[in-house]
Amino acid sequence: MSGKLEYNLIKKSKNSNARLGLIQTAHGNINTPIFMPVGTRGSVKAMTPDELKELNAEIILGNTYHLYLRPGMEIIREAGGLHKFMNWDRPILTDSGGFQVFSLTKLRKLTKNGVEFASHIDGTRFFLGPKESMAIQKDLGSDIVMAFDECTPYPCEYEQAKKSLEITLRWEAIARDEELQPHQSLFGIVQGATYRDLRERSAQELVKIGFEGYAIGGLSVGEPEDVMLENIEWVTPILPETAPRYLMGAGTPKQIVESVARGIDMFDCVMPTRLARHGSAFVGKGETIPVKAGRYAKDFTPIEEGCQCYACRNYTKAYIRHLLNVGEILGMRLLTTHNLYYFLNLMKGIREAIRDEKFEEFRKRFQ
Repeated sequence: MSGKLEYNLIKKSKNSNARLGLIQTAHGNINTPIFMPVGTRGSVKAMTPDELKELNAEIILGNTYHLYLRPGMEIIREAGGLHKFMNWDRPILTDSGGFQVFSLTKLRKLTKNGVEFASHIDGTRFFLGPKESMAIQKDLGSDIVMAFDECTPYPCEYEQAKKSLEITLRWEAIARDEELQPHQSLFGIVQGATYRDLRERSAQELVKIGFEGYAIGGLSVGEPEDVMLENIEWVTPILPETAPRYLMGAGTPKQIVESVARGIDMFDCVMPTRLARHGSAFVGKGETIPVKAGRYAKDFTPIEEGCQCYACRNYTKAYIRHLLNVGEILGMRLLTTHNLYYFLNLMKGIREAIRDEKFEEFRKRFQ
């Protein structure tokens, strides 16, 4: 396999900070801006790898914390890494486990060197810090490795955010010094809650350390949308133009379009797959419709007129609603297919709009 990630900035929008780029990795190229389906436990829920390829998914996510617990690193190593284990030959990004420091507050104890977790499965205690996270991700063999960080809640008091940032910067510096596989690249994560001085300091310190890419974490955790976008505006001017920028865990179609306008290249979110499992579909300008609702019982039209996804080309809302209401797995699979197609097609439209200098017109559709 070839070496580390390379990012090529192809074009910048004349009227915004939106940018068109290409990320080259050992497992293939990624056209940016891009949406990355979430495969936390080594699988994008309800989808096969071939189905993801048919949707033109160029990169997916896995999660260090969950894969460490099950199936465990011994099995992953014997399988030859995560790519071979799950039969996915395109790029993979792995989260560091830092989000679980935020989401599993009741099951962890924070120390200066890392986090003592009690497994959410059986209570078994284990330690995860920057060194351990890098070692696990090295075994996973992902193309993009995320530095270990602490994701703060919203709202967060200034002193708590400052203390958290000090810890995170220390962990990220440690992570930078750990050895990875030759094809792997490390992304630093900007934290600092919703405080401008902390966010700017975080970005500046990470640039000094030097990473192949930069993520903005600690957003999409309950803060108002305008606050999220303001935080992006503070940070992106500090981050180098020569590296990809990743907004972690966001967001709605509107949030994605507005974040692209502010210079973000990469996105992930569980929303398309999670809402599909609960019976809702994305349509139009990012609205959702509850396909499971009774009003669609005799609706013999596709989820969205004109959509070219497999579900819309072959099935009606009435049929999909029936499947959902009798507990047939196909119903969730069809909605997941549609929602992922919607998000990936949204990114395709964004890229084309930037290329053709029509991004501002595209953007207005979502405002």
